[in-house]
Amino acid sequence: MKTTLTSLCLALLATGALAEEGQPRNCADRDDVLQRLSKSYGETRQSIGIGANNSLVEVFASDETGTWTITVTMPDGMTCLIASGQAYEKLIHDKLLQPGDDA
Repeated sequence: MKTTLTSLCLALLATGALAEEGQPRNCADRDDVLQRLSKSYGETRQSIGIGANNSLVEVFASDETGTWTITVTMPDGMTCLIASGQAYEKLIHDKLLQPGDDA
């Protein structure tokens, strides 16, 4: 949970950088982004929150591969990739969950 909250906070800070003029944006229609995360990386939504300007902040990850992605979806449906990486682990109360454990 702590890791997820930290990720969400970092994503919210990063959304400010997206608005800066001249910054590259990795954005597409929400359905296209979610389909690619699922099909290409096996990622599913792990957490969700509401950010600035009613944006939807989500963390996607794969339990099998450990890949993760943080996205921000604006009210118009445009979804932008904020960060991605490897070695995603689920934590509950700072305890690492083992495969098969319930969150």
